[in-house]
Amino acid sequence: MSYGNPAARTLPDFPWDRLVPFGDIARSHPDGIIDLSIGTPVDPTPAIIQEALAAASNAPGYPTTVGLPELREAARAWFERCLGVTALDINSIIPSIGSKEIVAWLPTLLGLTARDVVAIPATAYPTYDVGARIAGCAVLTADSAAELEALRNKVEASGRRLAMAWVNSPSNPTGRVLTSDELRSIVEWGRAHHVLIVSDECYLELGWDVTPVSVLHPSVIGNSLEGVLAVHSLSKRSNLAGYRAGVVAGDPELIASILEIRKHAGMILSMPVQRAAIAAFNDDAHVMAQREVYRARRETLKAAFTAAGFEIHFSHAGLYLWVSRGENSWLTVDWLAQRGILVAPGSFYGTAGDSFVRVALTATDERIGQVAGRLS
Repeated sequence: MSYGNPAARTLPDFPWDRLVPFGDIARSHPDGIIDLSIGTPVDPTPAIIQEALAAASNAPGYPTTVGLPELREAARAWFERCLGVTALDINSIIPSIGSKEIVAWLPTLLGLTARDVVAIPATAYPTYDVGARIAGCAVLTADSAAELEALRNKVEASGRRLAMAWVNSPSNPTGRVLTSDELRSIVEWGRAHHVLIVSDECYLELGWDVTPVSVLHPSVIGNSLEGVLAVHSLSKRSNLAGYRAGVVAGDPELIASILEIRKHAGMILSMPVQRAAIAAFNDDAHVMAQREVYRARRETLKAAFTAAGFEIHFSHAGLYLWVSRGENSWLTVDWLAQRGILVAPGSFYGTAGDSFVRVALTATDERIGQVAGRLS
């Protein structure tokens, strides 16, 4: 007799475990490692947010799963002020324990089963796939309304249902940005076929060559939130990864359904973190300041990798450069590790990434400044 969850045995190996030996190589460099692999912020959490957290540290009672009204209003006002989203009210927004928690558990929270198929981008954040597998769903890839239609026909012919499709703009890892027209065509297709469209927008405020648009913008959804959700995080834009704070917003019926399950499961954002999140949403100055820090690091890394013969693809927004030497990604990972630089292989994000590596902007200015010398 076996115990445990059979579904867990279908999960892929945790990809970052495979990178450990290359991290060891990079750390052996005489001047130490320059870690450009995981996009974890290295700059201080803004003082205004730290102060809000500290002021709320006396929190003996249970917080509510739905979140403070002040938090949901701060998020709603931020959506409108910074993203031009006008259709939301506080009943169409709830907090999450970071965005990865929602990505990993959303298919389960929505009651999807082995009969259902989840579509993800061909080059994608691995947790979209993992979240679908946790729920027992099959996973297939599609990147446009036309590809989704072809996929739906294939899925229905097999007796299953295409239930949900992930969109990620700006993309992790590629930095590709979908236009309003591309997003609108996906949303209209999803509504026509009763397929939920979920947009991961964690890098939306980090546009460089273009200005990304939320799936909830009026140019995409019109005046209706039907059949659409957007996932946002404070981790990158506010250096809040250690706090685990995000929100999911959109179709109020879906939000209510997600909330009901989360209440039963005790999936609650702590009260001090809720207060910190309010401060983060209400202050735009720290986001603008951090953007300029990342902009400078991006320009330094672009110049260094280009001079070393790498080609940069997409990378129009977000916290990464998507670069290639025209070889297997693991060979590039090894080549860079020998020079004390650790990056993520593109194969982590699907077979379409086999000849790419992802280079994060999240290292200190001092470390970023050393990259060109190590590559030359």
